Amino acid sequence: MSKEKTTGNSEIRREEKGSSPTGDRQLAAGGELHQIAGGAHPMLTTNQGVALSDDQNSLKANPHGPTLLEDFILREKITHFDHERIPERIVHARATGAHGFFELTASLQQYTTARILTEVGEKTPVFTRISTVAGGAGSVDTPRDVRGFAVKFYTKEGNWDLVGNNVPVFFIQDAIKFPDLIHAVKMEPDRGFPQSATAHDTFWDYISLTPESMHMVMWIMSDRTLPRSLRMIEGFGVHSFRLINAAGESTFVKFHWRPKLGLQSTIWDETVKICGADQDFHRRDMFDAIAAGNFPEWEFAVQLFNQEEADRFPFDHLDATKLIPEELVPLKVIGRMVLDRWPNNFFADTEQVAYCPGNIVPGIDFSNDPLLQGRLFSYIDTQLSRLGTPNFHQIPINAPKCPFGNHQRDGQMQMEQPAGRVSYEPSSLSENSPRESPAKGFHSAAIPETGEKGRIRAESFADHYSQARQFYLSQTGYEQTHIASALVFELSKVEHLHVREAIVGHLRHIEEELARRVAAGLALDKMPDAPAAAAPVREMKPSPALQIIGKMKDTLEGRAIGILIADGSDGAVIEKIKKAAIGAGASVKIVAPKVGGAKLADGSLQAADGQLAGTPSVLFDAVAVILSDESAKKLSMEGAAIDFVRDAFGHLKAIAVDKGGQALLKAANVGQDAGVVDCSDIDAFIAAAKTRQWDREKSVRILA
Repeated sequence: MSKEKTTGNSEIRREEKGSSPTGDRQLAAGGELHQIAGGAHPMLTTNQGVALSDDQNSLKANPHGPTLLEDFILREKITHFDHERIPERIVHARATGAHGFFELTASLQQYTTARILTEVGEKTPVFTRISTVAGGAGSVDTPRDVRGFAVKFYTKEGNWDLVGNNVPVFFIQDAIKFPDLIHAVKMEPDRGFPQSATAHDTFWDYISLTPESMHMVMWIMSDRTLPRSLRMIEGFGVHSFRLINAAGESTFVKFHWRPKLGLQSTIWDETVKICGADQDFHRRDMFDAIAAGNFPEWEFAVQLFNQEEADRFPFDHLDATKLIPEELVPLKVIGRMVLDRWPNNFFADTEQVAYCPGNIVPGIDFSNDPLLQGRLFSYIDTQLSRLGTPNFHQIPINAPKCPFGNHQRDGQMQMEQPAGRVSYEPSSLSENSPRESPAKGFHSAAIPETGEKGRIRAESFADHYSQARQFYLSQTGYEQTHIASALVFELSKVEHLHVREAIVGHLRHIEEELARRVAAGLALDKMPDAPAAAAPVREMKPSPALQIIGKMKDTLEGRAIGILIADGSDGAVIEKIKKAAIGAGASVKIVAPKVGGAKLADGSLQAADGQLAGTPSVLFDAVAVILSDESAKKLSMEGAAIDFVRDAFGHLKAIAVDKGGQALLKAANVGQDAGVVDCSDIDAFIAAAKTRQWDREKSVRILA
């Protein structure tokens, strides 16, 4: 007998007046739809008119079991969602991709038979695509958004697609809610905006009714979603997978990518201005780095644990809204990925590449994570819609680099010409037709499943706030302030007061001081009540690994220095700064009022890499301003020059100046601190350029 019920989610009930033609309403996140006096919602049905008893949970073999193929409700909902865009991706449409290789440095032979994870020193070709989630293909590179991090390994045993994000958790626990999440975050359907932004009513309305999303909300409101460069983000497989060894034993695994250049983010005001200065900022940065031979590189690491260890975790690792702290299960670095080749044609590779989490190789298998289970169906269905044919695997970027063959035939855009009369298995009419390989072929983990099937969520998924609290408390004070300020900004764009109040109520479960700061930033008359929590909020030890500022590397590698010059600038000083910056690993660009360059004090012509009006300081990690007295006087009347130094200071960057540069700072009313360095002290400038001047922030803007 099957069960039709929901457990494990906190229930949110809220009146919302005037938002529906049927009157007031009351909703339960993760549970039933509640009707109240004065109005009732129309019944939710399938496209065939079948009423739904539960739109929150997919059909599982048991509370912790795999999702069942017979779930026609899940399949209809996801199938329709997958086909909503032709031919653009519904999510992850805006992307940058590059070719490279993966090299294994430590074998996992005791855990898996997958050759890519056992053959040390072997270099496997890869294609990596990094993308934003919410915007369309024509949106900008730098919105506050999660970044997709998808890697296609062309292994000797077939293609393995590790399709993840730069955030280790996700908004939802069950794939049946993915269409709702994306519909809420995308531009609102009645008005067609905002594009690639979460600062609007439908997104926060959905979040306010979905407490399981609160951990992810902490991540997206943090600096993690404002990356300085795609070369400076982490990547996560998000879900638990399984490794299977030669004895058939399985071990759970989480996959991680760690950038060689370390983590770095931008500041919100800086990000907004980068959008105006260069909509392709991240794509151009990746292209320029590869062209210069500064190949982006990531360490590949795993977290390994067995069922007994998982049972002792104070959370359920099958819940995609949870992570496993590194202090609990340390990372083991086993390899590296280097991206060393830009596509010859952007459309052929970056646009046509088709990732599917279901693409795995022998020795790797899936867990019962209900979000992962739905993704296994959704991705291939999406690719069929987007690329228009079941033969999308024949497109060169998607084709395996190892031999492959089967009895699948024909179909739209069929490029192969199989010979012979046999297109089935088993057969006795051909000696060379493909056959199954019991010894070497793929075997699923032999995991027993028992229990009653039903639309049911495990009770172990009920804790929605503990890890959100842990993440917030793990941040530095600066990063906590950025989270609070981001929440104030986003919620200030929300028209409905009750939605703003509901989010602040959730924040009270995470950290009372955070809720107070946000409430003050929104000028709420009183603190909203916290909603009932389905499970107690646990106190978990802070995890420094979750920071960005605390993990920043003391380096200028991969960073950019801008030097503002004009007629009469001192060439010797320019050359000293340029030499020191390049020696420290940075790239250097000369910025001048005219693209043709400037005539230096010695009469020579200094070429420019960018015109001042089109090359603002937001494009650099630190700047130097080397000007003659006369040029400083002229530029003090030029808005672009004033903005150049004012923004550099406001975005907490190091600034090297000579006498003329100091005059321009004074004209721009820019203050002085340890990050403003005389150009004669090159070492001090290089040291200051390696980080942001965080103590400066409280003097340049009002934060929550």
